[in-house]
Amino acid sequence: MAHDGAPFVEFQDVWLAYSEALQAQQQFAVEAINLTVRRGEFIAIVGPSGCGKSTFMKLSTGLRMPSRGSIRIDGQPVTGPLKISGMAFQAPSLLPWRNTLDNVLLPLEIVEPYRSNFKAQRRVYAERARYLLHKVGLGGMEDKFPWQLSGGMQQRASICRALIHEPKMLLLDEPFGALDAFTREELWCTLRDLWTEQQFNVILVTHDLRESVFLADTVYVMSKSPGRFVLRRDIDLPRPRDLEITYTPAFTDIVHELRSHIGAVRNSTAPVQP
Repeated sequence: MAHDGAPFVEFQDVWLAYSEALQAQQQFAVEAINLTVRRGEFIAIVGPSGCGKSTFMKLSTGLRMPSRGSIRIDGQPVTGPLKISGMAFQAPSLLPWRNTLDNVLLPLEIVEPYRSNFKAQRRVYAERARYLLHKVGLGGMEDKFPWQLSGGMQQRASICRALIHEPKMLLLDEPFGALDAFTREELWCTLRDLWTEQQFNVILVTHDLRESVFLADTVYVMSKSPGRFVLRRDIDLPRPRDLEITYTPAFTDIVHELRSHIGAVRNSTAPVQP
């Protein structure tokens, strides 16, 4: 799939220690992160537990500032939390006292510029929410409460909530990790279709190598902590991809290649492999 050639995310020699004391001891959570992501690109970050994947996510949203280096997103230096991004996590964290529609609308009630005119525009926003819910297979579930939804349905609603304010970038931290295999694959296809239609940037953090290869344009493998990228792998499988591709030799070869790098001990002198 073609992408705009202009960089959308740029990390330049980014290091992060979680405190000044740790920095003084040269104990970094991630180090020497260099990354250029094209506008509209879907990337996945994989690696062992504790390698810094979630730290990378915090840096990408502006929730953490780097100890060294610089980050630019959408042409602007990152100096604080970004309003152009949406996030979804492994736990859907829907508010139990709000129905599905109101859970999806929540960001518009609390984030400017939507907050100021939420009451006046609520009907318009509700139609946008219903459209998203229909796209992910939750049409007719608007009045259901979280306890009335399956885990997969809750995660679909969570993704709608992350997209309701039409962000330029969607960040997903193990979003399907708690789901059964069949539901997880259904949601891969749901996410694929939403991204294909809207072309927002996606940063997906996952332990599931098959998931990363099925969804992403590019997969980055992180080393053991302190995390740095040890492999950048372009996924040159044709799009649109359906689940049948996951049974092909070309697909499984890429998965096995990525697996061979998982758990790698970083080499401070070794560059990222192309």
